[in-house]
Amino acid sequence: MIGYLFFENNRASMKNAMKFEMMYQARMLSSKIIMTAMKEGKKDFSREKFLKDLKHSRFKVGFYDKYKKPIYSEIGDIKEFDKDFFVKNMKCYTVTEDKSEHLGIHYIVLKENELAGTTQALRLRIIGYLVLSFILMGVVGYFLGRLFLQPVREQIESLDQFISDTTHELNTPISAILMTIQSIKGVEEKKIKRLEASAKRLSIMYSSLTCRLEGKVQPEEILDLEKVIRERVGYVKELIDSKRLSVKLELESTSVLMNERSAYRLIDNLLSNAIKYSDVGDSIKITLKDNVLKVKDTGIGMDKKVQEDIFKRYHRANEERGGFGIGLDIVLSICRKYKIKLDLNSRNGEGSTFILTFPKTKQPIRHNPLVSR
Repeated sequence: MIGYLFFENNRASMKNAMKFEMMYQARMLSSKIIMTAMKEGKKDFSREKFLKDLKHSRFKVGFYDKYKKPIYSEIGDIKEFDKDFFVKNMKCYTVTEDKSEHLGIHYIVLKENELAGTTQALRLRIIGYLVLSFILMGVVGYFLGRLFLQPVREQIESLDQFISDTTHELNTPISAILMTIQSIKGVEEKKIKRLEASAKRLSIMYSSLTCRLEGKVQPEEILDLEKVIRERVGYVKELIDSKRLSVKLELESTSVLMNERSAYRLIDNLLSNAIKYSDVGDSIKITLKDNVLKVKDTGIGMDKKVQEDIFKRYHRANEERGGFGIGLDIVLSICRKYKIKLDLNSRNGEGSTFILTFPKTKQPIRHNPLVSR
């Protein structure tokens, strides 16, 4: 707004200055014509030659009789003689009338051709100043932002370090619990299964928390997604049994190019989500065919409005079902990283189906002994 007002003010000032200069030059020409007319008496006097040789300013000039016919003109045809100053096609014109008609000249018209160029130069100059101002403000804002946000950044880094240290400390007792469960004897099997399910839930939560703290580039490899799914379903069997869920697998061997831990986290979080939002006695169906993975549950489902936010970090579709709200955010980030198309079909009270379309790879599957551990 300031630039626009400055431009308009300067353009008006230029027009006024141009008007006064042109009218002054027109009066000077009129005075020379009057002086010449008073001395006229020579038989060999040529009006056209006099007007052509008449010294004038940088403006183009035209001399017209009372019928508005050109006597001598450098500006061509002109129609408007009733205005002393006007602008047409970004050209300035002044019209000076001499009712005495010295040398038969009734109108003196001046034309200026530089207004358009001067205005454009002014416009470019103002735009340049504005661009420089924005750059300067951006640079100053950047450094001020860094200065003011430094304490916040330090607090975030400190919090991240605390979470990293905490989750690292959690890994040891979780692993110890899982190993101890395997060696316990003489305890009711139902209690052992419940304890093992709880420990594995903690293990999956630990994996989800550490996912956000890892900054290293993980190596990619060719994996058989079918084996990964079967292994992870087996890993959470106690969780499935604790809610008496039925799981149906329809899988075909499918090779994918991704990091092994990322594949585990992807399947773990999809399974954890299906288990969490299913009621006791519901069913889960996992199909893998033509590079398309579908994880379908008959749980509580969700409305269309809820689906818009379900993949946002820390968002939970149901506050009563627990969790940190990071599982599906991790699923989305892994899908984006490995160019996996992610879709969701869900209706409230009718369950949800997560559909993942993996990019095809022509590389053969390398049997990794770690996958079958």
